[in-house]
Amino acid sequence: MTEDEQKQAAAKKAVEYVEDGMIVGLGTGSCAARMVDLLGMKVRHGLYITGVPTSEATAAQARALGIPIASLDEVSVIDLTIDGTDEVDPEGRLIKGGGGAHLREKIVASLSDRMIVIAESKKRVPQLGAFKLPVEVVRFAAPALQPKLEALGSTPALRLAKDGAPFVTDEGNYIFDCDFGKIDDPSDLALTLSTMPGIVEHGLFIGYADIVIIGTDDGVEVTTFEG
Repeated sequence: MTEDEQKQAAAKKAVEYVEDGMIVGLGTGSCAARMVDLLGMKVRHGLYITGVPTSEATAAQARALGIPIASLDEVSVIDLTIDGTDEVDPEGRLIKGGGGAHLREKIVASLSDRMIVIAESKKRVPQLGAFKLPVEVVRFAAPALQPKLEALGSTPALRLAKDGAPFVTDEGNYIFDCDFGKIDDPSDLALTLSTMPGIVEHGLFIGYADIVIIGTDDGVEVTTFEG
C-alpha cells in the first residue's frame, strides 16, 4: 500500500472503536484528518457522537462535516481519543507536534479513558529521536530557553511559518524543534523538560497510547498497551 493508503487503512480501523453516544477526542494531522472524514460519514448515516477537537483546524473540519463538537468546559471525561503521531516506539511512546498542536493534543489525551494512535508504517521506529522534538514555549521565555535546550544536548531551531515569521500555535506560543538525536531515556527527558519554566509543553507522550494502529503493506497491525 502507498503511505496514503496506509493512513486510510489505519484511520478506518480506528473508527471501528467509536460507539454511539461517545465523546471523542479528534486529533490533528494528516492521518487524523482521514479519521475525522470517516467519522463525518458515519455521523451523516446516523452515528451520534460529540467531538472534542485538538486544534482550530480540526474544529473547522468537524464543523464542515456536521460533527457536533464541544469544548472542555462542556465535558468532563472523554471516552476515546484518536490521534496521529510523528514517531512511535515499541513501548508505545510517541513524539508528536509536527503540526504544532501537541499541547491541546496532550490535554485531550490526558482526559481520555483510552487513546488510539494511528499512523503509516514509516512512523514506527525502534528508538525515538529521528524526528525533531517539538517544544512549545511562551514567547517571553524563548530567547532564554534556547541555550538551555542546547545545554540538554539538542540543536533547537525556532519553527517558522510559511511567510518566514515565527510559527505561532493556537495558544499563541512559539515552538522550538529540537534535534536530540536518538533519545536514550524519553521518560527522563520528558520530566526534565516539564520542569523548566517557560516550556508550556513538549512532544513526548509517555504512557498515553492504549492502542496503536499501524497501516502496513499487508494491512493494519494493532498493538495494545496496558497502562
